[in-house]
Amino acid sequence: MLKVISSHVFLRQRLHPGLLDTLLKSGAQGVELFAARQHIDYSDRTVVREFADWFRSNPMEAFSMHAPLYPDHEMGRAGAPAVNVIHPDKSRRIDAMDEIKRALEVAEQIPFRFLVVHLGERDDTWSPRALEFSMTALEHLRAFANPLGVKLLVENLQNSVAQPAYILEILNTGHFTDIGVCLDVGHAHLNDGVAAALASLKPRIRTAHLHDNNGQKDEHLWPGDGTIGWDETFEGLKSAPQSPAGVLEIHYTLGENPEIVAQKAAKAFEKF
Repeated sequence: MLKVISSHVFLRQRLHPGLLDTLLKSGAQGVELFAARQHIDYSDRTVVREFADWFRSNPMEAFSMHAPLYPDHEMGRAGAPAVNVIHPDKSRRIDAMDEIKRALEVAEQIPFRFLVVHLGERDDTWSPRALEFSMTALEHLRAFANPLGVKLLVENLQNSVAQPAYILEILNTGHFTDIGVCLDVGHAHLNDGVAAALASLKPRIRTAHLHDNNGQKDEHLWPGDGTIGWDETFEGLKSAPQSPAGVLEIHYTLGENPEIVAQKAAKAFEKF
């Protein structure tokens, strides 16, 4: 498995080359850039060029990007609506896709393989309308991403729309053979379990978000600090036909300094 870490662990900070240096020290082969304007302002071409220069000079690749969840610099705390490509309001859906496209444009200067996309927010429920809106959004974003060399990945969430069975229905109904899945292990643990999610999604899995919890809430702990069975999880992931990358997605509220992050990430990578 390719060793990747998400910049989500530093989400409260402005990402800068020094933090990327720290992640490189952990032994990470790639990084998933978390698209949040207060963290990495993907709309600022000067900022993007600075990161592009760093990646050209270092052996760690920009492996993937997590699509933005909010369009502002405050993660919605000032009232900005979430980025939701299946919102009932058409104008909200269009705004959401436009914001994701702004993030995708980073690939013009920093090539990355995958964009991880959320379908809906926590309270969104499955319906024929959710199916229609999901297919429309994925088709639109795929058309924008493909010329940039980026493939879309749908992440399993805690809402009912992005449960494994419905993700497969969306992808199969839309004939999206080139769109894969990012298996979020922590989210799966909070729903029907990691083993069940692996059994359903394994042929479609391209990457996996790796983090732990105690089965009650989405804590994004380091692997081994919760109740997920990691031996079985890694065995299942390694048997997936597309040899998925493992992406450590640790919560920024743990408040650990960069050196501790590098040490804990290196220890986690030993499990790979």
